[in-house]
Amino acid sequence: MSAAAATGVWGRAEQQDFRSRVRGTLLGAALGDALGAGADGLSLAEIRERYGAEGLVEPDAGPHGRRGAVTAATQLALFSVDGLIRAQVRRDTGAWHPPTDLHRAYRRWAATQRDWGPDERRTEDGWLAREEWLYTRRAPARACLTGLADDRMGTLDVPKNPGERGPEAAARSAPFGLLVGWEPQLVLQLAVECAVQTHGHPVAYLAAGAHTVLVHGLARGEALDGAIQRTLALLAARPGHQPVTDGLRHALGAVRQGMPTAARVEELIGDGDAAGVLSAAVYCSLVGEDIRHGLRLAVNHGGASSSAGALCGALLGALHGETALPPSWLTELEGRATVLELADDFAMEMTQGPALHSPAGASPGWLARYPRA
Repeated sequence: MSAAAATGVWGRAEQQDFRSRVRGTLLGAALGDALGAGADGLSLAEIRERYGAEGLVEPDAGPHGRRGAVTAATQLALFSVDGLIRAQVRRDTGAWHPPTDLHRAYRRWAATQRDWGPDERRTEDGWLAREEWLYTRRAPARACLTGLADDRMGTLDVPKNPGERGPEAAARSAPFGLLVGWEPQLVLQLAVECAVQTHGHPVAYLAAGAHTVLVHGLARGEALDGAIQRTLALLAARPGHQPVTDGLRHALGAVRQGMPTAARVEELIGDGDAAGVLSAAVYCSLVGEDIRHGLRLAVNHGGASSSAGALCGALLGALHGETALPPSWLTELEGRATVLELADDFAMEMTQGPALHSPAGASPGWLARYPRA
């Protein structure tokens, strides 16, 4: 996998493995998000009162009226994938600037939050913006709405919402980690530059960058422990990194403290900022017996359950691939067909893109769904 990503030469087995990890990452994040939606806004005591002593163990109809319903975290993650594919398609142009492509993608998501439905006349919006199921508000964070309310793009020098420390930018950041042909420091930088478009505090944007680097390592076939050490090394050079670094180190330390408990997850989450939610998600990924167990741990607490579930699901999906995901949960997942279509388009672009974009390339039909403009 790593050699293929570095050289751009992908064998059939490597392509299949990467496709499974891409699918696993995106579906895993969506499953964790959907599971956690049933616990968002509840204390641990309230979760147990509603669902029983073991807490929330299966997807529930929750606040959105159907099992498997996702939140704005998954919606934004899908637009992250859409923006990344467009950036890759445009990389041979003189105007190549991936953060701008992602900002345009996020602005297309913002339109789904205020419009009644897709505008078929806006062909430049592409196919994802015409998916009617996305035109439903699913608890979008205020920072996401205000940060994308106008055309000005937040940057590291002038970020949007500079006091915002929440986990929402991290919860949409997993797709950046699937750029396996990029160096980890570049993946981190891209995630940070896209996070500050809505979340301008270092805790929020560095948590997004850290999560991206973790997914990047796992998608390249690394173990989670190794990916964490690489992430810590890259964070060390970033101003304001200490809360995120401390959170990752606390997650590692908690693994040695005995059997996992909801109380330990709540301790890691702390006041619920992005560093704490990432710490809890990493811990649950480390101690989970399987994906189902890890996700249950990640959502049963009084913090941001859907964000923690999304972060944990992306890590476990990247680590184990699509086939390790709970089949019964997948059958009820909202938007599953859309997630799979995006995942496969992304995997195709990453493994075969250079040949497809060459003058002699076959220019397959799916590529036309991602306008270069």
